[in-house]
Amino acid sequence: GHHRGLFENALEDHSGEQVSGLLLLCPSYICHVVESCSSTIHLLIQDLASLQNQGPNALLQEIKVLVVAHNIPTRLFPDWYVATATSPLTCPQGSTQSESTTEAVEECLTLLLKLAAYIQSLEDDSEDAEESVHTLEPELLIPAETINYLCNAEECTSPEDFLRIYLSPSQPALDS
Repeated sequence: GHHRGLFENALEDHSGEQVSGLLLLCPSYICHVVESCSSTIHLLIQDLASLQNQGPNALLQEIKVLVVAHNIPTRLFPDWYVATATSPLTCPQGSTQSESTTEAVEECLTLLLKLAAYIQSLEDDSEDAEESVHTLEPELLIPAETINYLCNAEECTSPEDFLRIYLSPSQPALDS
């Protein structure tokens, strides 16, 4: 409900571009894929930063921004979905310790692409895709160990750090 209200406000206040993507609710983490214009994505990251600034009692903890991409030619998700995972998938013992942060992000993106293809196949096969997407099988999900690794990775920024970098000038003034 929080995100739907946020997206409705973004539609009214900004470009009017629809939001598509996935809010994946797992037992120990939430994965959020948003496809929209940059102003809507910026608004969402600002909202996540304000949630994180609420301290240890905040609804969401250890928020990380993995990837923000611009000018993507087509959307992965035909609509906005909320899905829950029955149980987190686990990796073999010690497999994520040897991964670099880049490899872990690549793994996440690969799994999200597979998940998007699965959801698109449901859309093509059924009029009740929303119901089919509601609960996803563990093999379609990012392993919990990978999420934990990325939450602790220094290279992945918090929403507040992302906004600070995003809003700062990329080049210093010439007279400084």
